[in-house]
Amino acid sequence: MAYFQSKPVAGRHFLQIPGPTNVPDRVLRAMDNPTMDHRGPDFGRFGTQLLEKVRHAFKTQSHVIIYPASGTGAWEAALANTLSPGDRVLMCETGWFAHLWQEMADRLGIVTDLVKTDWRRGADVAQIEARLRDDKAHAIKAVCVVHNETSTGCTSRVDEVRRAIDAAGHPALLLVDTISSLGSIDYRHDEWGVDVTVAGSQKGLMLPPGLSFNAISAKALKASETARLPRSFWDWKPMLAANATGYFPYTPATNLLYGLDAAVDMLLEEGLDNVFARHDRHAEATRRAVRHWGFEIQCADPRHYSSALTAVRLPEGHSANALRATILERHNMSLGNGLGQLNDRVFRIGHLGDFGDLQLVGTLGGVEMGLRAAGVPYKAGGVLAAMEYLSGNA
Repeated sequence: MAYFQSKPVAGRHFLQIPGPTNVPDRVLRAMDNPTMDHRGPDFGRFGTQLLEKVRHAFKTQSHVIIYPASGTGAWEAALANTLSPGDRVLMCETGWFAHLWQEMADRLGIVTDLVKTDWRRGADVAQIEARLRDDKAHAIKAVCVVHNETSTGCTSRVDEVRRAIDAAGHPALLLVDTISSLGSIDYRHDEWGVDVTVAGSQKGLMLPPGLSFNAISAKALKASETARLPRSFWDWKPMLAANATGYFPYTPATNLLYGLDAAVDMLLEEGLDNVFARHDRHAEATRRAVRHWGFEIQCADPRHYSSALTAVRLPEGHSANALRATILERHNMSLGNGLGQLNDRVFRIGHLGDFGDLQLVGTLGGVEMGLRAAGVPYKAGGVLAAMEYLSGNA
């Protein structure tokens, strides 16, 4: 059985978590092609073209390495290739996923200095600059930032983080997690001076889970020559050597690469700026619905609003998990749960990937009907508020 549901339900399932996202038919059809010989000449030509094409998604001219792994693997690859045991890194805890990246660094023997937030905004740029200015000996070797924090719906300003590092005159590397932002929110690896960009396949790239990415700068590549953290599977050196002719040093996820080829084509055909504008528009429509219902948005700073998802805070005394369960049972729609300290406090609406106006209206309609069924006090008409915005902002 290919897909399991607790009971038969007519109509398609609405997968409105902030990833994995819905996979377009075009990508599914591409993945359905026969697996080719990953050592044969056809694959070399395919791999060469794909590795060149995927650079556009990161807005980089540098190398992009593709692993058969989840985004967590790309986290580890970024750290293992650039750092040594005992190195210090500055990490900004903007939410659950930033916290998990810090935990990984600790387990790898990296010393983490933490800039905390209240999980209601992006990275604290002023604090990052202050910490770096205080680091006269340049003991901090890297700054790690999550571009779009999937647990909170807060987006950090990576361009401002780069300016803070430069203003402090600090040589630290800049490592950025774009797992839930790449292909959904404007991102510029080269222009923003990022040294390692971490990404995954299952969100804005519209693929199933299973591919992860490191886009790397010349400075990061230089750091990898002296980095002493153990690495084998994650080592950039054999990957780059094989990639030079379109191949991989071990068996790649061939059919996922077919899907990636189709997904990047879709992004480039729409135009990345148009893709970002579409996500901005759907995010604003969602926030208007949330405000009309009378709820708070988890992100408290409008400059840090995410265009990939909206995390919604329910009033005290109401369970976000119970609401999600009601919506799944009655309307066959999955919403994101609260993570870490936000468990049962928020629910998350994903509006990223292969997503249009009618899907958004259906999503918000399911939420509004669920609020009523679950007995959560709200002001009716949030869907209409979103529709009025959408109809005037094509």
